[in-house]
Amino acid sequence: MSKSQNKNIEKFAEIFKALSNPNRLRLFMRLITCCKPGTVTSISTDTASQGCACVGELGKDLDIVASTISHHMKELRQSGLVRMERRGQRIECWIDPETLADLQGFFT
Repeated sequence: MSKSQNKNIEKFAEIFKALSNPNRLRLFMRLITCCKPGTVTSISTDTASQGCACVGELGKDLDIVASTISHHMKELRQSGLVRMERRGQRIECWIDPETLADLQGFFT
């Protein structure tokens, strides 16, 4: 196995590890269904914010508290599935379209 193939295996292992947690998979699926990959979604610790989704709303109906959502979003970001950028009180997040394409390619 070449070094690049080995690196890809490690990358996919991290992605699968992140998605192996049911709550992270639920959050990932919520993000992927609410916004097209690459589309920025704003989340905020302020539940009265006007963004597309706030932390409280992202976990709505999933019975996940905001602090746990933040932890899971960090894990999804570290695996490369989700990109996040802080803008003041808001955190913009989006599904990384390149990583999603790589993941789709892995299965084809």
